[in-house]
Amino acid sequence: MNFWSIYEHGFARVAACTGHTVIADPRANAEAVLRQARRCAEDGVAVAVFPELGLTGYSIEDLLLQDAVLDQVEEALATVAAGCAELLPVLVVGAPLRHRNRIYNCAVVVHRGRILGVAPKSYPPNYREFYERRQIAAGDDERGGTIRIGGESVPFGVDLLFEASDVPGLVVHAEVCEDMWVPVPPSAEAALAGANVLVNLSGSPITVGRAEDRKLLCRSASQRCLAAYVYAAAGLGESSTDLSWDGQTMIYENGQLLAETDRFPLDDQYAVADVDLDLLRQERARMGSFDDNRRTHAARTGDFRTVSFRLDPPAADLGLRRRVERFPFVPADPERLALDCYEAYNIQVAALQQRLAAIGGPKIVIGVSGGLDSTHALIVAARAMDRAGRPRSDILAFTLPGFATGAHTKGNAHRLMDSLGVTAAELDITPTARLMLQEMGHPFAAGEPVYDVTFENVQAGLRTDYLFRLANQRGGIVLGTGDLSELALGWSTYGVGDQMSHYNVNSGVPKTLIQHLIRWVISSEQFDPETGRTLAAILDTEISPELVPGEELQSTESKIGPYALHDFTLYQVLRHGFRPSKIAFLAWHAWHDRESGAWPPGFPESERKAYDLAEIRHWLDYFCRRFFAFAQFKRSAMPNGPKVSAGGSLSPRGDGRAPSDSSARAWLHDLDRVPER
Repeated sequence: MNFWSIYEHGFARVAACTGHTVIADPRANAEAVLRQARRCAEDGVAVAVFPELGLTGYSIEDLLLQDAVLDQVEEALATVAAGCAELLPVLVVGAPLRHRNRIYNCAVVVHRGRILGVAPKSYPPNYREFYERRQIAAGDDERGGTIRIGGESVPFGVDLLFEASDVPGLVVHAEVCEDMWVPVPPSAEAALAGANVLVNLSGSPITVGRAEDRKLLCRSASQRCLAAYVYAAAGLGESSTDLSWDGQTMIYENGQLLAETDRFPLDDQYAVADVDLDLLRQERARMGSFDDNRRTHAARTGDFRTVSFRLDPPAADLGLRRRVERFPFVPADPERLALDCYEAYNIQVAALQQRLAAIGGPKIVIGVSGGLDSTHALIVAARAMDRAGRPRSDILAFTLPGFATGAHTKGNAHRLMDSLGVTAAELDITPTARLMLQEMGHPFAAGEPVYDVTFENVQAGLRTDYLFRLANQRGGIVLGTGDLSELALGWSTYGVGDQMSHYNVNSGVPKTLIQHLIRWVISSEQFDPETGRTLAAILDTEISPELVPGEELQSTESKIGPYALHDFTLYQVLRHGFRPSKIAFLAWHAWHDRESGAWPPGFPESERKAYDLAEIRHWLDYFCRRFFAFAQFKRSAMPNGPKVSAGGSLSPRGDGRAPSDSSARAWLHDLDRVPER
């Protein structure tokens, strides 16, 4: 295995090409196709898609019926086939072809010197500016047939899948322009039959607003079909007699735009992206309704034909041509992040409001440490009370200092409680903790500086114990504050500690998102300016449990590793089920260079770090051991709380159903494939 090769990690590089078309000159257009094909080959592209009727020009009109042109189309196809004999990409080229008594508008699939098959356009349009049926026959009923090109018979029909025998999961289907505009596109049936790279050769003249319509359709098709959708439209060189052309190209994958080019280009252009075949396979495996839909339409999808080819992909390091978010739970796009924060915050608020209403409107009891998690849970609780028309004084907030609680965090906790107008109190747990440690015979009680897990958990357990008893005493429920990242790693004290509560609003929120939620609360002025200033001060505080005394602040991340890397791994494991070697590959591309790629808005410059492969591998090992072989027993008994992110939750009643006694060996074995550096 070459760890650095995209093709070893379930990716396939695809391209959507557009360029200068010469109307009614197939020879010139064939050379233009080969010029771009050579460029694609140099880039390691597996599948390259060209515009509709690219060998003649889409706007050829009645010249399409001229034998001189049609003869040269077949010669041009022979030229393309011969010219790509030593090239890597599968070329999907647009051409008009004679068949029986009609002309068909076709996608011709060519690879390494031979024509693999031909897919006719199913639905030639005949409305507004279109009148294709004047020259073109509909191909929607062409299934199971063949067509003769250059004296050879090749598969012909809308029922063709082109599958790479040596690239698992690379299955291509071609449709032509209008085919994606109808209610049931050919690509939808093809996806159910097994295609996961859907390509569209388009002419599509441009009018105001049509480009956005195309993007909407491509995005929708990719998401509904759990597929990649590769779109290439005609551009320069098409006739401007009555229309204009913009050469739009784009590549979508499961609803996400991977690549696009500028419209109205002056020369050859292509959008190129690495499609994640593993991701698409995982999505289809997880979404059982996808295969249920296949069974419903089995009469149509069951007789698709498969044409196999061998790609022989390069094993070299080609880089990675797709954006990999450093923080998959936190989009770098400012508008997307703002919307995500709005939704996440209000999911939490609405869920808590509903739970309180359903159980008779108890008060809320919460421990406030001055750290990120309890801060966020408290501002969620405050807004839930506001929405319910209840006073914030019904929130009973306690700060519970222990042996290592710092004046800074405790001060922030008091300032936050005061500015929010909740019922605030301080309860020092150290006398009770000393008594417990003494009765246990712990060395700390005899004056020895022993700060072991017992010493830490006595404090964590007492805090939760006090909160539960206070809730009993004052008619409340304990609001949990632990987040999704801590649940993943099992970084909580089981049962009597912070793992337990009556309801946990943070259980679906990863650590890397919480700081951005708090920033959004500040920027959107959910609370008064004084609360905003306190929230900003809390954001600047080191993440720490503050359980061990000492001059240096006890840093959580120095013990369990960077939450940035753990959340990256958690997303890939939980949402996609990726193997550790692939996660390491993605993490390296996301994290090895702090200067490349976008950071979420507002992310502090001082916190912008880079990680090399050795660090990534080390913390992946740590994550796998804790997530798969240790922490599930804590998650199996976790309290109720709302799912927040599409990345998933860890509730045993939702996304996190797993045995508490699993082994991590399968994941650690795969991790051995990752080089040390």
